[in-house]
Amino acid sequence: MSSNSSSPEIRSPGAKRPRRAITPVVNSHIIITEPSKKCPRLAETSPARFHTEVICKNLRECMKYDPCSVDDARSGVVDRPIRVYADGVFDMFHAGHARALMQAKTCLPNVYLLIGVTSDRQTHELKGHTVMTEWERYEALRHCRYVDEIITDCPWRVTHDFMEEHRIDFIAHDDLPYGSDGSTDIYAPFKATGRFIATQRTEGVSTSDVIARIVRNYDHYIRRNLARGYTRKDLNINIFKEKRLLLKEQVDKAKEHIGEKRDKVVGLLDRTGRELIGKWEEKRQELIMKFIECFGKDGTFHQFIGDSTDKFRRAVSPPHPFDDAHLVSLSDDEDEEDSDDDGAGDGTFYDFDNNRSHYSGDGELPSTSSTMSSRNKNGKANSAPSSPR
Repeated sequence: MSSNSSSPEIRSPGAKRPRRAITPVVNSHIIITEPSKKCPRLAETSPARFHTEVICKNLRECMKYDPCSVDDARSGVVDRPIRVYADGVFDMFHAGHARALMQAKTCLPNVYLLIGVTSDRQTHELKGHTVMTEWERYEALRHCRYVDEIITDCPWRVTHDFMEEHRIDFIAHDDLPYGSDGSTDIYAPFKATGRFIATQRTEGVSTSDVIARIVRNYDHYIRRNLARGYTRKDLNINIFKEKRLLLKEQVDKAKEHIGEKRDKVVGLLDRTGRELIGKWEEKRQELIMKFIECFGKDGTFHQFIGDSTDKFRRAVSPPHPFDDAHLVSLSDDEDEEDSDDDGAGDGTFYDFDNNRSHYSGDGELPSTSSTMSSRNKNGKANSAPSSPR
């Protein structure tokens, strides 16, 4: 029978199954094309060991203490892991600590990193009170990916006996002098013998800097913890400070609420203004023509002002009783009287001061004295007309 590629392969019961070709698989940022291709190092799933564990003791006992030089370690002639030691308090483990441990781990090839952590007793005695307990500091270091072993309650000052006990090749620390126990630099002997590797400090990141930030924002953190249910006794503050901080918290919340309302109003005004501008752009020609019709030279507004001005002038300045028309009628009456008498005067005249007529037989006008005598002392006119002369 001819073989068919699609037919299943027949194998003996004890035969191994051949390996199939692996197609490229994209996993996150890693592309795997072959089974033998090495993957980038993955994070450890278990924490670092303590130096008191059996496996660490056995490792030290089976090693012969023969410190190597830096050149030998870098050249790769040493056939064992290079044991590098870094110590410290490591209070409030932060990014500066992690970066220093990374430098210690990568300063030489094939490094086994040991970390010494001081106890609470000697730290409080020689440096000051810590924020974290020694157990918390131990655990923080154990879960750093660069650490292989934790040495608890390490000595404050490293000695040659300590180096030999733990089979340490090099000490990694920043190069600044660190004085203690009457010495200006406790790492000076190891620097002189070439067993010191300097690391770089991360500027602006230290335990003192972190504590300074907390102290600077002390009220904020107190208010935050009070809001989360801590009592004033837990925070070691008196009742007056507690009430003041709670009041300040309420004031800040009110300010924040007012700020949100203000932003909403400003946004609303901005949208309204844009809408008005848009409407103005659409109807500006029509509005301009209406404005000219109303306030132009011959517009409605000027006509209204003119009519109002004329009405006001007539109201405050009425016509005089003896205007031109009245005077014309009086002159016409006098002409008629002169034409009736044929120019002969009968001595009758009209006294405008006393609103009465006077008669003089000889046709002469009364004198000024006789006219004034017709008034009494009180300025009233006499009841009887003055006698003719």
